[in-house]
Amino acid sequence: MTARRVRPHTESATPMQAPILTLTMNPALDLSTHTEQVEPEHKLRCGPVRSDPGGGGVNVMRAIRNLGGDAAAVFPVGGATGERFRASAEASGVSGRVVPIAGNTRENFTVDETSTGAQYRFVLPGPHLTTAEWRACVAAVWKDLPRGGYLVASGSLPPGVPEDFYAMLVRAAAAQDVRVVVDASGPPLEAALTAGVFLIKPSRDELAQLVGAGSELSVSEQFDAARAIVDDGRAKMVAVTMGSGGAILVWAEGALRLPAPSVRVVSAVGAGDAFLAGLVLRLAQGSTMEQAFRTAVAAGSASASMPATELCRGEDVRRLESELPTAAPLPRSTTTTLSSR
Repeated sequence: MTARRVRPHTESATPMQAPILTLTMNPALDLSTHTEQVEPEHKLRCGPVRSDPGGGGVNVMRAIRNLGGDAAAVFPVGGATGERFRASAEASGVSGRVVPIAGNTRENFTVDETSTGAQYRFVLPGPHLTTAEWRACVAAVWKDLPRGGYLVASGSLPPGVPEDFYAMLVRAAAAQDVRVVVDASGPPLEAALTAGVFLIKPSRDELAQLVGAGSELSVSEQFDAARAIVDDGRAKMVAVTMGSGGAILVWAEGALRLPAPSVRVVSAVGAGDAFLAGLVLRLAQGSTMEQAFRTAVAAGSASASMPATELCRGEDVRRLESELPTAAPLPRSTTTTLSSR
């Protein structure tokens, strides 16, 4: 099976940026609409439908482009939905290698309830990938391997892909001067950590699941869990997104916390992906940890303020960055220094 290019893209990153490649094993055509009220057993008359190419790595690439950076993408597509996805990707400036598959690319859809402001997100399962198909995705990554840069493997794994898929990528890339970033949850994330990943970005719920917590973790518990992952050598960096509570960033030499800037949250779709895009892009450009963290928090909040599946705009991110306070450095342990919530 041969991967095909969406359209030509710059083979090398801009002079001031290390190369970035994103991998999305379970892309989705994201559909969004709105209705006055969501209720059972009634026909719900909806407004116009917006569609965007989605999935973790695709969203990361889109956000990086919006921030003025350069990135390429690898993703499998198939069926009628896959053709629509491909067309939407090209229209959105998503460039890279497409791996043809037999199954039909999934759709996700989001419905905003205008009477309450609530948002309902429906995530459908992906197509089954054969061994030959997921191996073709790996081969496509190797053709554009970002040596000296970053491989962002983001999103769920579709049926047929082994749970240790991300771990295999991490081990294989280790000798190629590639920093692998994994944004996943459950067993695929746990397996990746056994291989020693460069960066993970769990949400507070995903971190609680990772450490086996039966309830929501306090801020101090989140920090201590992230610190333990770094100290154990399972990841060099851990960024935890906490929604309206902001985010924390932990690495061997330090840790930072920033609040979320004040924005009107319109849609949560893609906010975590935009956060990751801002963080990786700035690191690829040689920014300090604090500078990269500020861009990440601003990008996540800027995306949350956008309607439907639209992602952050550069001008909004710059404005929110200027409004953020100086990131607060955290001590080795926060157990007695941070409030419990």
